[in-house]
Amino acid sequence: MASRPTPPVDFEPAGELKIGQVGIANLRVRTLDVARLAEEMQSRVSRAPKLFDRAAVILDFGGLAELPDTRTARALIDALRGAGALPVALAWGSPANAALAEALDLPVLSKFRAQYESAEGAAQPAPRAVPAAESAPAPVRPAPSPAASAEPGLIQASAVRSGQQLYAQNRDLTVLSSVGAGAEVIADGSIHIYGPLRGRALAGAQGNAMARIFCRSFHAELVAVAGHYKVLEDIPRELHGKAVQVWLEHDELKIAALE
Repeated sequence: MASRPTPPVDFEPAGELKIGQVGIANLRVRTLDVARLAEEMQSRVSRAPKLFDRAAVILDFGGLAELPDTRTARALIDALRGAGALPVALAWGSPANAALAEALDLPVLSKFRAQYESAEGAAQPAPRAVPAAESAPAPVRPAPSPAASAEPGLIQASAVRSGQQLYAQNRDLTVLSSVGAGAEVIADGSIHIYGPLRGRALAGAQGNAMARIFCRSFHAELVAVAGHYKVLEDIPRELHGKAVQVWLEHDELKIAALE
């Protein structure tokens, strides 16, 4: 009796896991008031539900003099979930911060580094960010960031359509066409858009506070520089449709028309 052929062994994994650029919000807690934090998050969700409803959030306790205890941190997580957000991790920080994450059964993400850390591991006041150039909002030529000078910028000739995400790692991003509603463009350097910006643009994604956003026709759902953001509802209507630049100055996001 002839033996049956052995079926070939499939060595390919059933699932492919990749770590990529994802749009995760970072919530830096400055005042440990659970009710107030939940109220603020609910307000953000109600003003921009497409952006923040069910949004993944990293909790950063680096702005506090001391870490919350496990019970308070858990209450905050529950309150934020009730407000519509989804806390998924703690920002990387001190050993005590890592212990708190373990107690909460959450990971710590080094990419979202808490803005404090001493040699002893105790929390310290956050260092002041390097301010952007204190120039008037008149058209200026932005100084190239170290990342931008290290590599040529990424140029996107065609439109970035709804649902698409484009990321320029360690360089500037130039879009020669439009960025549609629901699309997202991200760069570690500056972003230049020569068509309408209707989606989201996030410059200085790795924390470069000198990065800027320039666009010819401004209708953005959200703009951000080094994590500081504004949504459409926060932007004066007189800037809608105008050529604008966006930059960070003393930790405050500025938007002005380009003359």
